[in-house]
Amino acid sequence: MPRALLVVALAVFFASPSAMAQDGHHGQGHAENHDWYEKLKRPGSNASCCTGTINGVEGDCRPTRAYQKDDGTWYALLDGRWVPVPPKAVLSELAPDGRSHICANKTGTIFCFLGGSPKS
Repeated sequence: MPRALLVVALAVFFASPSAMAQDGHHGQGHAENHDWYEKLKRPGSNASCCTGTINGVEGDCRPTRAYQKDDGTWYALLDGRWVPVPPKAVLSELAPDGRSHICANKTGTIFCFLGGSPKS
């Protein structure tokens, strides 16, 4: 019986909004982090990583899960799919919460990425 409870608890966790926010779904987790997202700049430019919330539509930045391969390439969950992060989008700073975050539009173009500490 304890094993069945564990399975139910895990199913509830992975179906929860906080777990979905960790899958890099567009708009999820943006509002909670908007204050520092709006300060992020795209590498090599002064353009913002974050489009912010416009007319009630959530911005492009959100928490995600990610890992780094031995060759230095980052992979992140973007709308629930593992994708390689272009090196030009990787920011050198860490997020205040230590988690990984990605800024990408609905078509999948990645503007900015912050890797977690150490791997998240």
